[in-house]
This record gives sequence, structure tokens and C-alpha cells, in this order.
Amino acid sequence: MPFDAGNATSKPVTAIYPGSFDPVTNGHLDLITRASNIFGKLIVAVAHNLEKDPLFTEKERVEMLETATFKWDNVQIDVFDGLLMDYARAKGASVIVRGIRAVSDYEYELQMAMMNRKIEPDIETVFMLPAEQYSYLSSRLVKELARFGGPTKDFVPPNVHERMSTKFK
Repeated sequence: MPFDAGNATSKPVTAIYPGSFDPVTNGHLDLITRASNIFGKLIVAVAHNLEKDPLFTEKERVEMLETATFKWDNVQIDVFDGLLMDYARAKGASVIVRGIRAVSDYEYELQMAMMNRKIEPDIETVFMLPAEQYSYLSSRLVKELARFGGPTKDFVPPNVHERMSTKFK
């Protein structure tokens, strides 16, 4: 169906950027920055119980995200459990933001987006590419680097770097 400008609304769009954020990286912050410039409200939703053995507790992840995103008035940090589409409906969101770094991300995210569309056709998924300098960065790689004493300072916000340093002494 072609775009009909007569159907366009001026209401602010609420978007959700879900993830484990264990830990939040500079790549996550890059997407948060750009998504907050596009959408009226951005909810960064920490997935409850996503991993069986996360490095940081939900509370720690929320605190780190709140510290790293305090400067954006339209960014809210929250925790969710259950189906993302149920959460999105409850929050009045019409967009899910997902980051894609590589083809392997795209294949997984495409499957999730299509399943979400089947569950809730009125909620769109928007794929965003990270800035080039973050295209290889993942929480998993940062944790692995930290476990072996490698430098993480350039990959995570300062508050996250401090917390990671205490986890792997």
C-alpha cells in the first residue's frame, strides 16, 4: 500500500529497544543516541532472565543504563518479562528497535521481526546499523575480554568499565 500523507499523525512515536545489556556497550549507546533522535520516547527495556548466568544483575544493568543515558529526556529504562509484543502493547509502543551488526544478526533478527509481526501486526521493527567503529562490538566479546584481563575502557561507558573492573579482579 502506498504511503498516504493524509493518514500520517503528528503524535510522538514510542519505541522500545530491548536487550540483555549485560553489559551496556558503546555500541548500545550509539543506537540509543540515534534512536532517541528519531522517536519521541525510547524505552530501553532490559530483558528479565534472558541469560541463566548474567554477569550483572537486573538492578545493576538498569543502574548502569540510567547513568549512561541520564542526559536524554526522552529515554526511559525499564525491565520486562514475557513476550516483547505484550510488553510493547502495554507501553503503547508502535516500534521495536533492533541493532544489526552482521548478516548473522540479520538472519536471527528477521525471524524475530516476522514472528513479532505475526503476533502484533501494528508494531513495526526498525533495524539500525551501528556506527562503523562499533560494528564488531558485543556484550559477549566485552565480557570475554574482561575475563582475561584485556582492555575494555574503549568499548563501554566509564561507569560500566569501573563495575567490570571490580567483577574481574
